[in-house]
Amino acid sequence: MKIISTNICNEPRTFVWNGTEEQTGIFKFPTSEKLFLTKSDVQKDTIINRVNHGGENKACYLFSADQYPFWKVKYPNHEWNWGMFGENLTITGLDESQIRIGNVYKMGSALVQVSQPREPCYKLGIRFGTQQILKEFIDQNHPGTYVKILEEGEVRMGDELKLIQQSENTLTVQEFYELMFLKEKPKDLLQRFMDNPAVPLYKKERMQKYL
Repeated sequence: MKIISTNICNEPRTFVWNGTEEQTGIFKFPTSEKLFLTKSDVQKDTIINRVNHGGENKACYLFSADQYPFWKVKYPNHEWNWGMFGENLTITGLDESQIRIGNVYKMGSALVQVSQPREPCYKLGIRFGTQQILKEFIDQNHPGTYVKILEEGEVRMGDELKLIQQSENTLTVQEFYELMFLKEKPKDLLQRFMDNPAVPLYKKERMQKYL
């Protein structure tokens, strides 16, 4: 896996949602600058809602460049750039069906741990000009992943993600994502989810009722 684009939002974008004026940092665009990953966010990036974005378990968002061709066919009239999905890092070779929650990677001078998939909200719909993309994004089953920053550091275009430690728990990013939306939660999958020490505690608390 390799970083092919580093993306940030320099200024928030204002929009109207249900009659109320809001702002978003999802309009990210490629930058030639290296990015500094802190424990809570990507330095110089715009985060409006820190309840649902940024923080320990969502410090940096990675999305696969390999998914772009699918979406370009679906939305051919958009002006396409890396960062369209609000990702800080666009990555080649990122496969959510193979990457385990808890995997630790070295990229640039930062050490990161895979923490959870991205769950789409209405602001992705704002970015694409239609809320129908939320269902399409869920159905496509390639959500990208957030990472926790174990050691702060710099990343830049061309940096490779080097696997330092593979999680012993086999729960993948894709399985985590599927579990969020399944009405019937398979017991084996749910148990691996609950047993994985890298799954954020608040996510486990929400799943407790299904045990």
